[in-house]
Amino acid sequence: MYFENVLPSKYGIRKPWYYPLMLSTWFGKRSKNYYDEHKSSWRIPIEKPGFENEPSGLTAGISIQNLTKQYGKKTAVNGVSLNMYHGQITALVGHNGAGKTTTLSILTGLFPPTSGSATVNGFDITDELDSVRENLGLCPQHNMLFDDLTVLEHLQFFGRLKGLTSFEAHYEAVSLIKKLQLKSKKHVAACNLSGGQKRKLSLGIALVGGSKVVILDEPTSGMDPEARRVIWDLLLAMRGERTLVLTTHFMEEADILGDRIALWHVGKFRALAHPCT
Repeated sequence: MYFENVLPSKYGIRKPWYYPLMLSTWFGKRSKNYYDEHKSSWRIPIEKPGFENEPSGLTAGISIQNLTKQYGKKTAVNGVSLNMYHGQITALVGHNGAGKTTTLSILTGLFPPTSGSATVNGFDITDELDSVRENLGLCPQHNMLFDDLTVLEHLQFFGRLKGLTSFEAHYEAVSLIKKLQLKSKKHVAACNLSGGQKRKLSLGIALVGGSKVVILDEPTSGMDPEARRVIWDLLLAMRGERTLVLTTHFMEEADILGDRIALWHVGKFRALAHPCT
């Protein structure tokens, strides 16, 4: 395990060789009342038109400061600073290659940042990644499902991984299946689901276990308009309980779901505002 942390593969964040001696390794977990104790956060200076002021009285579930990611000479994420707030949906809109997915990959610990920092639920993504992942849900851009597991089994399995009891995992799985309108597919293996149904299941996996921060990378891609509406209603109903972040190519989706919309281009967000402004 030591060498896996110090010398990870291309995926994962490298820890310093002395990390077992760091206090954060042993005492990294913070108060369970983080959201009650941190009602203010650092402010992004507003210097350009198209950037609204930071909301007051809200807690930043995700705080990104001067985040940069380089691949050789290419800069995928270029000095991004952004707060994403608990109780809101932040929509990231931009073309392929704009840096949205790379940023989300850094937040989930898939790739290390070249420079800069970020916190999720108050935990640093570099030094406290295990604590970050305890309350993090992810719906990746591409479905990552077990072909032979049913819809119900997927949700129960990931619920148990999130620390739910067997009873709690079953109860929440059944509840999510109903909300996702997958009741008729409850006992169907993932390999026999349609593309839209697989996206619904991937979203359910991100939501199960009461994840306080949920990252959704194009969650409605491949869905028909009716299925997309079902997902919209579900996310709007749940946003008060979580920090929700989604990427999308659909401006209509961003307008309907986003409490704030960040427009991305070439590794930076170029505008940040409420959809009504």
